Amino acid sequence: MKLRRSGRLVDMTHYMLQHPQGLVPLSFFADRYGSAKSSISEDLGIIKQTFEQQGIGTLITVPGAAGGVKYIPFVSNEEAEAYLEELCTIIAKPERLLPGGYLYMTDILGNPKVLNKVGKMFATAFSHKKVDIVMTMATKGIPLAHAVASYLDVPVVIVRRDSRVTEGSTVSINYVSGSSKRIQTMVLAKRSLATGSNVLIIDDFMKAGGTVSGMVNLLAEFQANVAGIGILVESEHIEERLIEDYVSLVKLEKVNEKDRQIEVQKGNYLQHVKTNTNLK
Repeated sequence: MKLRRSGRLVDMTHYMLQHPQGLVPLSFFADRYGSAKSSISEDLGIIKQTFEQQGIGTLITVPGAAGGVKYIPFVSNEEAEAYLEELCTIIAKPERLLPGGYLYMTDILGNPKVLNKVGKMFATAFSHKKVDIVMTMATKGIPLAHAVASYLDVPVVIVRRDSRVTEGSTVSINYVSGSSKRIQTMVLAKRSLATGSNVLIIDDFMKAGGTVSGMVNLLAEFQANVAGIGILVESEHIEERLIEDYVSLVKLEKVNEKDRQIEVQKGNYLQHVKTNTNLK
């Protein structure tokens, strides 16, 4: 289809946003619009500049015959800090408090706008890592894992507490819950992971880290690698933390059931991003 530059810019922007992390040859756009590669390069330069100015991400050009252009989503530090403050305010609402000191999180994990922002933030945090798979524990972590995977353009695998006939043969391990000290079981279908896969673990909530530690041990059974660990909310003041190297968005400081108060603060996300990425 033959389009004017304004039309090409709109269509190219839409295409890149729909295909994050994918390498697109310049010839693809040249054939798509019936335009010269030099014109396509100029258009991509405009899109790259706009993406970076607006905090949408960036475009990376790969030279050579097998090269092309790749859209890398990222969240600026300023945008991330503002959203973390907003997220803390949302989580600290007293009406979230449930009997036993638990927090109601279903509305957050079911909100597409929240998941979209959180997913992009985790994708930014681990942009310097090679990630082949996003892993999570059923069930609340599933939408969060899919949000992250959509920006990394990788599949999601789900660890369960019992096997299912529809998943075929499985690998199972026993692990000790970090908070309750109870022995529990987690299983994963053998077909879920290839040997040597680089896996990003995503979870919605972490106390002592028993569940995450179990997933790390499960990956060892597949001879897979831990590319990183992302946690939406971590609980503070835990005597023994089983996991040390992780990225958290929110830290739960204190829960007072009597006065119905929830104290939270930002997790270690910003420190991690500033240390491990060159994105601004």
